[in-house]
Amino acid sequence: MKAVPQKADVAAQEAFKTAMVLPLVEQAQQGQLHLFFVDAAHFVKLTFLGYVYSLTARFVKSSSGRQRFNVRGALHAVTHELVTVTNHTYLTAGSVCALLEKLHAQFQDLPLVLVLDNARYQKCRLVLETAARLNLQLVYLPPYSPNLNLIERLWKFVKKKVLYNRFYETYPAFHTAISACLSQTHTTHRDDLNSLLRPQFQTFERACSQP
Repeated sequence: MKAVPQKADVAAQEAFKTAMVLPLVEQAQQGQLHLFFVDAAHFVKLTFLGYVYSLTARFVKSSSGRQRFNVRGALHAVTHELVTVTNHTYLTAGSVCALLEKLHAQFQDLPLVLVLDNARYQKCRLVLETAARLNLQLVYLPPYSPNLNLIERLWKFVKKKVLYNRFYETYPAFHTAISACLSQTHTTHRDDLNSLLRPQFQTFERACSQP
């Protein structure tokens, strides 16, 4: 069973998927543009408990949760190439603009389209002006639609691979493990991610229709 955002608009999601996301994916697959899905992950230095089968009780150390590694990422819908901007404090509009600049510098051969959520610091004047200056198209998801953002699957994958049921003695070891996993998306984890990151999207219609 999975939780569904209470305020998710199923009709808006379905319309957005059909009219916007799928046509953009098709254009990207045909080599007409670069399509990136953008989102931020806040990895807090805690112990994430996963599933384990054991006949006896098992205990895993944990931390205070006061340190976090912030990753703002852009995931290519076709090649699964990952572009990131990271820090150890807070993610702001400045980090969004830094990511836009980085993408513009690396992908100048085709038009760039970015799909992202409605966080305020991603729709502020600074970000919109930066996108316009760099000639980037920003496409905003309907509210409460993480299921339509491809990169959300990558964040879950990283947590499963390097955080579940693991304790890192130091903060450097913690964020180094995350960075190492992210850097191996095209090598060690390529096969797993090619399957996981297929551009096929579900809406919450089935879940919302249940009593």
